[in-house]
Amino acid sequence: MYAMLVDANKNFVWQEVAEPVRGEGDVLIEIAAAGLNRADLLQRSGSYPSPPGWPEWPGLEASGRVLEAPAGSRWKPGDKVCALLGGGGYAERVSVPAGMVMSVPAGLDLTAAAGLPEVFATAYLNLVVEAGMKAGDVVFIQAGASGVGLAAIQLAKKTGCKVITTVGSPEKAAFVKTIGADIVVNRKTEDLGAVLEANPIDIALDCAGGPALGENIAKMAFRGRWVLIATLGGNRAELPLDTLYKKRIRIIGSTLRSRTDEEKAAVLQALEKDYWPKIAAGEIKNVIYRVLPITEATAAHAILERNENTGKVILKVKD
Repeated sequence: MYAMLVDANKNFVWQEVAEPVRGEGDVLIEIAAAGLNRADLLQRSGSYPSPPGWPEWPGLEASGRVLEAPAGSRWKPGDKVCALLGGGGYAERVSVPAGMVMSVPAGLDLTAAAGLPEVFATAYLNLVVEAGMKAGDVVFIQAGASGVGLAAIQLAKKTGCKVITTVGSPEKAAFVKTIGADIVVNRKTEDLGAVLEANPIDIALDCAGGPALGENIAKMAFRGRWVLIATLGGNRAELPLDTLYKKRIRIIGSTLRSRTDEEKAAVLQALEKDYWPKIAAGEIKNVIYRVLPITEATAAHAILERNENTGKVILKVKD
């Protein structure tokens, strides 16, 4: 089969590789499409390799048809599925633990379904499992026009929360309001600190980190939970330690990729049960920004590097 490898100069090469060997308890999938994530950019740069046991090439989520499945599992050859991966989505086939495979929501094609697993699992894990999100919470979501941001906004609104989010342009601000965001801050032109001062938050889902974390965490409500999932804004922040213990604020570091298969399977099971029917009914939007062929992976990465996208970028592997 073919996969999209990264050469010594960080360029993509569509190259023949060995066929995946289906492990006991795994599902072998013929990939139709793969969703892009910012972690893919880090992996291509050499700073975020696949975990042990996963292919070396990027791709944290994919959709396709089952080729082989364990005896007695819910899957059978020909089933349309989408899957959360530790790596290996930029290829023609992949072997995945059965618990990390989900059905495709009714009404969605395989191309659209490729953009679901990573962002919705990330949003659910961090808002619900880590932060204990409940109705009435005020939730702050960085990068609201990203794939994770759009998923998180919708999960928070379905829970009955007030949502504050950041974006980088007026066009993105207008779009995230249509998804349900209550307060939208243009990070380039508006004062986020003033907004958070006026609207103390219970939960933050933060992919930026950096100085802004230190500047704004003190503005949280009593017993606030600040969940840090990436540091796109920098690896250093100065924290007001006295405020942390006086307000009983918790800082939670979290990644999805490093979780055990069992942890991931539990998240995916909850997603499929509670939210796939809402996606099928159109109550939650699956926002796709652009679809490109797998051979244009470089151009697809450039979209994310420019922060151009509103929603998911998808690589199509097979018609």
